[in-house]
Amino acid sequence: MARHPDASKQRRWLDLMRRRHQSQVTVREFCQRHGLSEANFYGWQRVLRERGLLDDQSTPASSPPTSFVELTADAAPARATAVDVVLSERRLLRVHPGFDPATVLLLVRLLEEPAC
Repeated sequence: MARHPDASKQRRWLDLMRRRHQSQVTVREFCQRHGLSEANFYGWQRVLRERGLLDDQSTPASSPPTSFVELTADAAPARATAVDVVLSERRLLRVHPGFDPATVLLLVRLLEEPAC
């Protein structure tokens, strides 16, 4: 089961990463001053990078990534193409756009009917 991020912990660690970067002290010294485990610090640093919330210099990204991607449709509709229906090794039925489904069904039944 996938774990869901705890938003308050994520905000806290982002703030800690920002403060550590601004302090210009080593991670070890920062963790000692704030009563943090270095293992937790580096673990959260990795998680926040994976989520795109930290850049390569371990500083909070300027803007968090959005959850949505804007999609736009092309102005011109997609051109419909023919569909090939393989009935057997020797039979291929090519159906073009605008076909009559009842006629295609009748044709398939006739072509697939066993020979006398």
